[in-house]
Amino acid sequence: MAQSLHKATSIFVLGIFMSIPTAVGANPPSEPPVGSRRGADLVLMHGKIWTGEPASAPGTESGPAKIAQAVAIANGRFLAVGSDTEIQDSIGSNTRVVDLKGRLAVPGMIDSHTHFIIGGFQLLSIDLKDARSEEEFARRIGERAKSLAPGRWMLGGNWDEQAWASAQLPTRQMVDAFTGDHPIFLVRYDEHAALANSLALKLAGVTRDTPDPVGGVIVRDPATGEPTGIFKDAAQSLIARVIPPPSEAETIEALHAALAEAARVGLTSVHSITIDANSWNGSFTGEIQLLRRAEQEGWLTCRVYEIVPIVRWEKLRDAGISRNMGDDFIKLGAVKGFADGSLGSATAWMFEPFTDEPNNLGIPLPLMNPPAKMEALAKDADQSNIQVCVHAIGDRANAEILDIYEKIGGNNPAAHRFRIEHAQHLRQQDFARFGKMGIIASVQPYHAIDDGRWAEKRLGPERVKWSYAWRSMLDAGAPLAFGSDWPVAPLSPILGIYAAVTRATLDGKHPDGWHPEQRLTVEEALRAYTEGSAYAAFQENEKGSIAPGKLGDVVVLSDDIFSIPPAQIKDTHVAMTIVGGKIAYSSD
Repeated sequence: MAQSLHKATSIFVLGIFMSIPTAVGANPPSEPPVGSRRGADLVLMHGKIWTGEPASAPGTESGPAKIAQAVAIANGRFLAVGSDTEIQDSIGSNTRVVDLKGRLAVPGMIDSHTHFIIGGFQLLSIDLKDARSEEEFARRIGERAKSLAPGRWMLGGNWDEQAWASAQLPTRQMVDAFTGDHPIFLVRYDEHAALANSLALKLAGVTRDTPDPVGGVIVRDPATGEPTGIFKDAAQSLIARVIPPPSEAETIEALHAALAEAARVGLTSVHSITIDANSWNGSFTGEIQLLRRAEQEGWLTCRVYEIVPIVRWEKLRDAGISRNMGDDFIKLGAVKGFADGSLGSATAWMFEPFTDEPNNLGIPLPLMNPPAKMEALAKDADQSNIQVCVHAIGDRANAEILDIYEKIGGNNPAAHRFRIEHAQHLRQQDFARFGKMGIIASVQPYHAIDDGRWAEKRLGPERVKWSYAWRSMLDAGAPLAFGSDWPVAPLSPILGIYAAVTRATLDGKHPDGWHPEQRLTVEEALRAYTEGSAYAAFQENEKGSIAPGKLGDVVVLSDDIFSIPPAQIKDTHVAMTIVGGKIAYSSD
């Protein structure tokens, strides 16, 4: 039966993409040729357009990007870029002309690390990130429980105990009295720990005698040995396995919510990572099928590079799918594994113990226990021309993954475009290894201003100097791709740019920057959200800058982030998001 299911899944995935043109950017024959009398579909004029293209001649020293006044888009792609006068000839009888009124426009921004539909579900669920005390946490859970149908699970969470005066993990006793007949499973904002109430434990059959699974921790009361309700990393599956899957209607609603949020914040592309190998009833095809449906029905307003669990790499291979396969809106060909947990949950895998937990080195997750498991998976996927991405937070986890990439990368590891997701805490010597091998650092700058409130307590003053060190990474020559890790952090790339440029922590204690030597310029941060994230998906020839022939994705901003004080960048909003020459969002 397992073989039949595997074959059926492979045929299904291949069937989806048999109807997608494999030549990137292929246009349906019914579309009029570019340059016909009807003119461009959309023209933007009277703006300051940061193209991302080099202003200097090829072969000369690189400098700031070329700035244009106007751009024309036809058949979903850029037709012309230049001055208002130069673009005037592209205006025809059917052209929509938008006056930018001097506003800044940039290439469509790309988030290199999201959990996209999960983020949509979070928008529709309880969000406790801003709960500032245990009392508020419990009260809001109780209020939400009253609005649910009897017996329905309460999901979502996004809580952060570090925002509370006690900084102590919540317990099931804290919420049992507020939840009634509703089982709950509320995930910490980093998704590496979750809280279940007593009813959820009962439904899952978890007791004091339940052993910790490999790669996970059931947090227990030190006096009684009873589970407190906190499940870390792989232990979360003990509860997750009994949660009913979302209905089709709920999943469609979540995708609609995620797409609306992406358009609102100026994202025209995302790399969407399916976290759980057992999600979508044991197959990643459910998410792909929904995205394909949205594309066919015309409501997919964001391009998606789908990254699936590394343990499913054979399904891609057997369906004939390799990296960067698909059409202009949906692409496949990448897999992701987990090396370790997170710093916030004290499960990041470190060489030395945590400063505040001297007996804890963190944990390697199951695929890294031993590392030979991950090496075998990565090697097999890579040999099938499938891109390999691995989550690594701690310095030990990053070093081990760099070792694996060095072993399987051959004489030119950069050509494989191996990725390390997060790359948060490194030994100083490992930055050079990123650069030498061309390993893509797929990182999330917002984490620095969020975790920077408490990271030194966990790592100490010396190790923290090399944490979230994007300047060191860039200076070492490593390709840098920016993302959010949404819903772990806000989806907004504007907030990500603000974080990279200022490093001003959310608690207001570092207005001039937490370890300011690691700050980036606005242009460097914007490149990481455009060109860098395009490169991280083998798509730099299609997106990431504004140039004739590339996909017509543009974002118009309310303020010129290059000229305003860095502290004001966070207050900038998106005025317009354009995907393939079509306006997906406008605040006007």
